[in-house]
Amino acid sequence: MATTKAETKKPADRLPISQRIDQRMPNPGRRKMNPTEWAIKGELFLNCSCTVFCPCVVSLGAHPPTEGHCHAWMAIAIDEGHFEGEDLSGLNVGLLVDIPGRMGEGNWKVAAYVDDRSTPKAYDGLLKIFSGAAGGTTGLFTMLVSEIIGAEREKVEIVREGKKRGLYIGRKIAGEIEMIDGASPDHPVMVSNSKYWMGPDIIAAQGTKSRVRDYGRIWDFGGKSAEICPIDWKGPKP
Repeated sequence: MATTKAETKKPADRLPISQRIDQRMPNPGRRKMNPTEWAIKGELFLNCSCTVFCPCVVSLGAHPPTEGHCHAWMAIAIDEGHFEGEDLSGLNVGLLVDIPGRMGEGNWKVAAYVDDRSTPKAYDGLLKIFSGAAGGTTGLFTMLVSEIIGAEREKVEIVREGKKRGLYIGRKIAGEIEMIDGASPDHPVMVSNSKYWMGPDIIAAQGTKSRVRDYGRIWDFGGKSAEICPIDWKGPKP
């Protein structure tokens, strides 16, 4: 009796889709997570290419950026922190972030600028935290970031004065933002109690003078969306 092509398929070919996905070959380009003990408290602020307040905050990365892509710089001021016993308090980190579409769809390209005051262990730890390799709060970066286009020691100057914030990295990034006034002059416009990965409370801001000139990127974000977020991040291990 003749058999059809479908009948001669190997059993593995007829596995449920969920099982076939589970058996996919690992992606050698994806950074592996090696969870470890770390913690950071401080503030993250950024300026991006969206023309109105970042839709990613409320949509949790599901809504497309207003320009179809997201170009941004980020500044992280570490007030308190450690990585495997190494003190990170007082250090600064700057990031250049290039996202081709929705934040949640990944394929981010990122450059990291790590405070030149950091010790070798602190420098290595901060790169592991911001690449996602250290796990915990930033562990999702191993899935979202497809390429780290650069990592370097730099003088990373962060200014936090009243409603204003600034990030200065030589001639590479010069970014200044200011909080948007709310109905009460003492309370800026903000989103509270969100599930946003950075933190639950995000202050709306706007770029005032903002330039990026590095890694072939020439970006200007004056008048564009900005945000300020208190952070309390940690690794998965106590």
